[in-house]
Amino acid sequence: MLDRRKQRRHVINRVAKFQTEVGGLPRDCLITDMSAAGARLFAEGVEVPERFSLVITGTQGIRRDCRVVWRLGGEVGIVFTSPPRVDRAQ
Repeated sequence: MLDRRKQRRHVINRVAKFQTEVGGLPRDCLITDMSAAGARLFAEGVEVPERFSLVITGTQGIRRDCRVVWRLGGEVGIVFTSPPRVDRAQ
């Protein structure tokens, strides 16, 4: 199978949250793999909107604006549409 990705993805299996608007309720998801340009998320039982902010948790939360590029069951492929920034709300 031909891999058409421009950048290498790394398996990370990290819990994250996605949020559709400032002040909106964040929803849980799992980042299964990620590159500098995008990621694959697993969010079963939750509707993921076409555009949203992804908050990657850790010692400092990182927020990235995203756009969905594909869907397959509970998996969602996204592309990052903004540079990473520190999430002050964490």
